[in-house]
Amino acid sequence: MDIISHGLYGGVSFGRKSKISYWKAFFFGIMPDLFSFGILFIFSILSFTSGPDFSVHHSVSASIPSYVHSLYNITHSLVIASIVIGMLWILRGKLMIELFAWPLHILVDIPTHSSEFFPTPFLWPVSSYHFDGVNWGSLYIFLPNIILLSVLYIQFYFRKKKIKK
Repeated sequence: MDIISHGLYGGVSFGRKSKISYWKAFFFGIMPDLFSFGILFIFSILSFTSGPDFSVHHSVSASIPSYVHSLYNITHSLVIASIVIGMLWILRGKLMIELFAWPLHILVDIPTHSSEFFPTPFLWPVSSYHFDGVNWGSLYIFLPNIILLSVLYIQFYFRKKKIKK
């Protein structure tokens, strides 16, 4: 799934308490991609290079540095997300609901990433198993994604407006 959709799903699902809660959930929704691909893009900008050409999925993986693959494994693992959320719950003494946008990101990526381009390592480091999904850029995924986000945000808007009355 694209990074903005992840943020929007995180915000509408786990950030309904307040504006701050929404933006926290939005951040945790994009965090897995931000902490893997975002670093690559920052390095590309700072080194004045164009970086990998993501429009050619099958040949781009070889041009992506190994640290991006390692960070992707860490940030796209339900095992790691569960451990971090559990540790923060213990340390804080209360559960931060906005953090659940992170595992939602992973769950959305599992069926929307094919084996050809960054399959989701959701069981890493326990297992390298991944599901061969449908590329999120496909109209079969992208169009329903836009429709679902539109429905969710229309519902969110009207529910919020109804509560204010």
